[in-house]
Amino acid sequence: MELPVEICASAPFDHAKADVILRSADGVEFRVFMLFLTLASPFFETLFSLPQASDGASDQEMKDGLVVIVVSEDSKTLDSFLRFCYPSTLAEDPSLDNLTEVLSVLAAARKYSLDLIERKVCQALANPKVLETEPFRCFAIARNARLKHETITAARHNLRQPLIPALFAEINLITASDLLALMTYHKKCIIAVQTLMKDLKWMTDHYGSLHGCGLLVGRLNNTHYSQYCCGQGNDNRFFPWGTPPLAWWTTYMQEMYELLQDSPSGDAVRAAADKTIQKVRTAGCATCSGRVKEAMTEFSNLLALKVEEAVAPVELEMDF
Repeated sequence: MELPVEICASAPFDHAKADVILRSADGVEFRVFMLFLTLASPFFETLFSLPQASDGASDQEMKDGLVVIVVSEDSKTLDSFLRFCYPSTLAEDPSLDNLTEVLSVLAAARKYSLDLIERKVCQALANPKVLETEPFRCFAIARNARLKHETITAARHNLRQPLIPALFAEINLITASDLLALMTYHKKCIIAVQTLMKDLKWMTDHYGSLHGCGLLVGRLNNTHYSQYCCGQGNDNRFFPWGTPPLAWWTTYMQEMYELLQDSPSGDAVRAAADKTIQKVRTAGCATCSGRVKEAMTEFSNLLALKVEEAVAPVELEMDF
């Protein structure tokens, strides 16, 4: 039976003057300096301060005159972990953009008592780009790690998504109780925003009058102008002053009514407004296409603010 062949890690963990070897679970050897690990981790400080047995008096594995310490982490995790321990002039911190790596690095950070890495992991889970695209995965990882702030932040970003999430690998990291708590929070937020679509007082208070609302209800400088080119809405749920608004604005409000019953998020409101702006411009109305962006940006920001205010008091009921 052939013995496994050890592989030397890449720079900077292959230094000829290193004074200890860490061997990963998959057989990769990291030649590192005790000083860097000791300064970064109380665990290693204690480990390296233990008295060493004299040559030949211990079964401690040695290689090239260096102590070999076998660790349970795989080489990818160990590489990320060690880069945090080394000075930035020798090794840049890993980005941790890949959520799959975050949990294993966090586990190593806690095992070896590196608070700095835990803070870096928290920053990775709070990365807006990651939260926007994968909030549920962030939630599962943060919850599994019992990171309260990151769990709550991910739950809030998850409001942009449908109530029932698509299946993903990290769902196994959370319990049924965790999933129920997230869905309950999501449902309470849906209920909290429903009154915004049933009572448009927030809109009439903001604009003050029919004329203040301008383009959205088909008036500009006190003159009707657009019912002939863009049509008027006929859904009386969305007659803020008892007057039919423009058809495209009515369509937007109908879409919001449906959207907020699944994704109670200010960002979802703004994203839908961007689509409406594009639709109106594509339709080619000479009057509406030139002013729709200004009007819809103001209105969608107002509605998004009201949505965010409505969900803000809702709490994620979960023990940490």
